[in-house]
Amino acid sequence: MQDSSLAFLKDLLLTPSPSGYERPIQDVVRAWAKQYADEVRTDRHGNVIAVRHPGGQPRIMLAGHCDQIGLMVQHIDENGFLYIQPIGGWDMQILLGQHLTVWVRGGPIPGVVSRKAPHLLTNEERNKVPQFADVWVDIGAKDRKEAEALITPGDPVTVALGVREMRNGLISSPACDDKVGVWVVMEALRLLRNRSVQASVSCVSTVQEEIGLRGATTSAYGIHPTIGIAVDVCHATDTPGNDKRNLGETKLGGGPTLFRGPNINPRVFERLEETARSQEIPVQVRGVPRATGTDANVIQISRDGVATALIGIPNRYMHSPVEMVQLEDLEQAARLLAEFCANVTPQMDWTP
Repeated sequence: MQDSSLAFLKDLLLTPSPSGYERPIQDVVRAWAKQYADEVRTDRHGNVIAVRHPGGQPRIMLAGHCDQIGLMVQHIDENGFLYIQPIGGWDMQILLGQHLTVWVRGGPIPGVVSRKAPHLLTNEERNKVPQFADVWVDIGAKDRKEAEALITPGDPVTVALGVREMRNGLISSPACDDKVGVWVVMEALRLLRNRSVQASVSCVSTVQEEIGLRGATTSAYGIHPTIGIAVDVCHATDTPGNDKRNLGETKLGGGPTLFRGPNINPRVFERLEETARSQEIPVQVRGVPRATGTDANVIQISRDGVATALIGIPNRYMHSPVEMVQLEDLEQAARLLAEFCANVTPQMDWTP
């Protein structure tokens, strides 16, 4: 991965973006996109849309969601402890004991998720998964007055952000879901910069996917694409305990995953598979027998219907602070998208 692209990926992963609080990361996306797009705009929902060849046909939408699961300050008690509620889907057992950051106007404030020490738990408490009302965030405040001088209910919270480079080209970081998808569509934009394209390609950093696919719904309506391709993470099954009979086989380093099923237009799938074969890009194929629960879900049924596909980036430990992906899978996914877009013509028929 070239240095500037790797730096962009790290900037994305180190910038907070809980659903509904995406402005900081969209600033990072806008700064990158303006170097390579013919037009960059932000809609009223907060989606950033970077367009290559605005007047072209057909219109292609590439989407990755920039929001991450997060937390929100709900209450401050008399001792200055914060009580939080989830933004998106959390496993409380993973959250316990984590270092957190509260993102406020005055700057980030560190905290920790806490509950009673195991020595002090009753047998009933010890054998029960705690609820959000059972834990608190300790920022070291003396009392409510000190905490309220810094923090307001509604302030967003994330786990402590950071990127760790692992062996064999792997990285681990919170919020790979789906900042790596944003990276892929914006890297595809870079790869298209000096390519001749007939289509209009809109690379979209969508908002609020984790709370209902909301940004893809509004941006797809505004773009009105003929073709839409969502890029999101998918579960890698190359770790202990996964039943491949139910989940399929997907591994880190095996290349991006191409999905098949009722949420996927067969002509777009076939064209992606053909492009991967001709460019010697490794891909993994996975079936999904229902709507995918990704941005592809709502893109497909926008307006009069969109010829939709889904590319997955294999990801271990989804919705945890230690999500793990392989850098080469990201690069191959961006190459695949760029080659696909560069070879789409107005004459192609996308009717199933």
